[in-house]
Amino acid sequence: MLRQWIAFAAGLLISGAPVYAETYPVRPVRFIVVFPAGGNADLMARLIGQKLADAFGKPFIIDNRGGAGGAIGEEIAARATPDGYTILLVSLAHVVTPTLNKRLSYDPMRAFTPVSLAVSVPNILMIHKSLNVRSVPELIALAKARPGMLNYASSYSTSLHIAGELFKVMAGVDIVNVNYKSGGLAVPDLEAGRVHMAFSVITTALSMLKSGRTRALAVTSAKRSPALPGVPAIAEFVPGYELTGWQGILAPAGTPRAIISKLSVEIGRIMKAPDVRDRLVAMGADPIGSTPEEFTAFRKTEFEKLASLVSKARIRPEY
Repeated sequence: MLRQWIAFAAGLLISGAPVYAETYPVRPVRFIVVFPAGGNADLMARLIGQKLADAFGKPFIIDNRGGAGGAIGEEIAARATPDGYTILLVSLAHVVTPTLNKRLSYDPMRAFTPVSLAVSVPNILMIHKSLNVRSVPELIALAKARPGMLNYASSYSTSLHIAGELFKVMAGVDIVNVNYKSGGLAVPDLEAGRVHMAFSVITTALSMLKSGRTRALAVTSAKRSPALPGVPAIAEFVPGYELTGWQGILAPAGTPRAIISKLSVEIGRIMKAPDVRDRLVAMGADPIGSTPEEFTAFRKTEFEKLASLVSKARIRPEY
């Protein structure tokens, strides 16, 4: 009799899993963003979250949890119930922070299940116009003439920070990092000239250019961006230089596979939708919308690559 009840209960669990996935979501979903509101990651999450809400008929509520290179938001997500009602948006910092912070209370590579790589986003080296240079070679010459006197704004362990540190090493210059909780929070200081330069996400940079107080010197990707074809790549002056940011969606490890697949398929559709694609391309982003398996492989490769880059650039922990 006991065996019959166990078999019956197991059958209910197995048969119920697809039904659960089919009806998901039946209530609002918490969408954690590991950076404060106002930056590029927040903008991307709100765009994806609204489209997911439209598709599923339930709110995807943005929860900004910035700080510690994304570790604060990730730790919250890692402890969440893996039922599909918590997802999070991460960036390149997700694979950098573990290299710099050995005291994390969770294992980033095991605590989460990849859902989809959403977009690839190059950065732009921006300067305040008071810095009287108009090219990367001129900036390098000025930095070498004034070692330790120029500074750049960034957000610790993000692509903005790593891009700056890699530039320092490969260009052989001494510039000072000024850390902000997010790249978006650095924008007012760059526009006001309180910092000399920043490696900004291209979407943020395009908005800054409208103010007329900043100038785009170069993109950090290997080649020029279609959004700014007149702006050269740093690699044209510093051979081999490349640092491209990205943003993707994760869920707590143990989230049902059927729900992961459902979210991934919908995000893929969102990234391919003409209105979303045209908007992102105009902002300089490259829409992707990968499968969970593709994002898993990408995340592993990025972790290994960035660990090597952090070592090469001699980047040290700040917390």
